[in-house]
Amino acid sequence: MNIPQLVQSQKDFFATQQTKDISYRKTALKRLQKELIRRENDIIKALNDDFKKSEYEAVMTETSIVLAELKMVLKNIHSWSKPKRVLPSLLNFPSSAKIYKEPYGTVLIIAPWNYPYQLAFAPLLGAIAAGNTAVLKPSELTPNTSKITREIVEAVFDKNHVSVVEGGVPVSQELLAQRWDYIFFTGSVPIGRIVAKAAAEHITPVTLELGGKSPCIVDETANIKLAAKRLVWGKFINGGQTCIAPDYLLIHKSVKEKFVSHFKDEVFRAYGENPQTSEDYPRIVNTRNFDRLVLMLENEQFLIGGQTEREDRYIAPTIVDEPSLDSEVMKGEIFGPIFPLISYENEQDIATTLAKYDKPLALYVFTTRNKFAKKMIADYSFGGGTINDTTVHFANHRLPFGGVGESGIGGYHGKQTFDTFSHKKGVVTRGNWLDIPTRYAPYKGKLKQLKTLMKIG
Repeated sequence: MNIPQLVQSQKDFFATQQTKDISYRKTALKRLQKELIRRENDIIKALNDDFKKSEYEAVMTETSIVLAELKMVLKNIHSWSKPKRVLPSLLNFPSSAKIYKEPYGTVLIIAPWNYPYQLAFAPLLGAIAAGNTAVLKPSELTPNTSKITREIVEAVFDKNHVSVVEGGVPVSQELLAQRWDYIFFTGSVPIGRIVAKAAAEHITPVTLELGGKSPCIVDETANIKLAAKRLVWGKFINGGQTCIAPDYLLIHKSVKEKFVSHFKDEVFRAYGENPQTSEDYPRIVNTRNFDRLVLMLENEQFLIGGQTEREDRYIAPTIVDEPSLDSEVMKGEIFGPIFPLISYENEQDIATTLAKYDKPLALYVFTTRNKFAKKMIADYSFGGGTINDTTVHFANHRLPFGGVGESGIGGYHGKQTFDTFSHKKGVVTRGNWLDIPTRYAPYKGKLKQLKTLMKIG
């Protein structure tokens, strides 16, 4: 496929104005809805083939989320697209003011491998709903899901409206070398920097959904048994390969032993005596990531787990006991079923640990002290989070999802996805029946009147 020609054909198609017609967008999205429902079982199988994701997890974290998002888009696309009236400025009296939403143009969406279906289609829905043309680049690390993504898009869309480009790093590099009107990237921080640099070449706006070491804090007042249950789910879902998974645990030393005991029980309850034989426990996506994770386990002490098998890309649910902050497991985002546990005595210990890392994508606090929870939220900057649970803030489409600092730029979900792919164009319409002379020269004697008008706004 000739990528420059593809991009140009998308730009030419956008110039025909067809995608600006809401009925055109809605018709395309309804075709997509029908195809996604028809191919759901194929999607689930592809996810299982790529990294043994169970049917339940595939539905809960991938297919159901996309279908719910699509249903919401179809219901609200007309209201989201309407110009929004805002209060006019007194300086412009008489006038009206509106914010118009228009598509950026031709957008590039680069999807990750960890939720390869959901994180490809969720931003694509917003891009289409907002009236853009789009090129979607799925991850080459999940080839089965990538293949079915391409088949679905080709069955639904005019190729000049939406196209899928498959391939590895060279393809991504060639795509980033093109001039886009918007780039939406989900992936790692190092690759995010490359995307940002490429976008800066053309001053292209970007959304970067990245990651980081997301901390979880469990204080001495927390419901320890429930915290253990919720952390087993949040940490090990998708085999720990979740950008908002709790990356490491800061736990008050007085409840550490009790927590570990409950955590062991919950792992057994979720995945059995041998998680490798559980149908509900996914695998690491490839041997490269497996080897990266195994390296983190060298010279560490385990409270549970630690077993690995390279041929099966299996790493057991693992708690690493009190690792050094300079150890491999604490240097960067883990992105796997390894949970470092670090005990603390006071809030200064928490502050010292968190200060070592950049602003994370998520932060979690388990406590029964509202004052403590509010202090953690106020004192630390992070993309989003949950009190007394993990990752569930992602499920609320009314909340923005995105990072801050090195964990990302911009946010999306629900209406905000539509807004992300829309340029907001402010327009003032002046009346002709009155023309206040204050703004016109000569200015002598008008300053006091100007200051009054400026103060009122």
